[in-house]
Amino acid sequence: MEVISEDSINRWVLPHLSVGKRGSKLQVKTAEIVSAILYRLKTGCQWRELPTKEFFSGRRLSWQGVYHHFRKWSADGSLRSVWTGLLRSRRRLLDLSSVQLDGSQTICKNGGEHVSYQARKAARSCNSLFLSDSKGLMLACSTPAAGAHHDLFEIEQVMAELCGLLAEAGIETEGLFLNADAGFDSQGFRSLCSKMKLEANIAFNPRNGAGKGEYVYFDEELFKNRTVIEHANAWLDGFKALLIRFETKAQHWLDLHLLAFSVLFIRKISKIEKR
Repeated sequence: MEVISEDSINRWVLPHLSVGKRGSKLQVKTAEIVSAILYRLKTGCQWRELPTKEFFSGRRLSWQGVYHHFRKWSADGSLRSVWTGLLRSRRRLLDLSSVQLDGSQTICKNGGEHVSYQARKAARSCNSLFLSDSKGLMLACSTPAAGAHHDLFEIEQVMAELCGLLAEAGIETEGLFLNADAGFDSQGFRSLCSKMKLEANIAFNPRNGAGKGEYVYFDEELFKNRTVIEHANAWLDGFKALLIRFETKAQHWLDLHLLAFSVLFIRKISKIEKR
């Protein structure tokens, strides 16, 4: 039932999680609570359906107790710190020869923050943007936007959020080559990338009159690297809680993604250390 080992949780996750007030003492191991949260992330089961008796060796914690800790760690930034801490400590494992930008739409069953009807999916949905490195390792995810909006909606704030997360991890974004598909082909976005000192490599959208007017940089060979983010999104599909959004709070949805990123990276680290 474990998603990652208890040793990995103790080593990579627990140092970044907040603890209770002085004098309070948990009757269960914090690592067991994390394991239960990761089980929910992996299987997609409802919080109330968590098989809590399978996780706690001592006094049993209810599903409400597990969810309480998830909400607390989400609200105080602990789950974000887990991911930025991993990136900071193992930055050498990243391939930043280029970064890949892509958007992903998710159907939302319970409504909630930043959700709206999306005609193409004929359902309520939300949209998030993702950044990966050149090997398909996810780096950052944006707070979701309502599904009726396209990928360029409030793109300046979204890019500031994505790059801000990398900055927290000590990753310098200035000078990075950024691959993006034709959905991001706009003069406004290219100007924003220039302002942020990102080298934009964006596929041309025929609707925008590609190839006409002044010269715009585009490297086809570099752009081929963008396929890795499609693979990365497929790997995320292994976390069933991310296939359909049931979380009503946008922050909870974002932090579930950061937890999934963390699990994949921890597995990568473990494989390398076993060699």
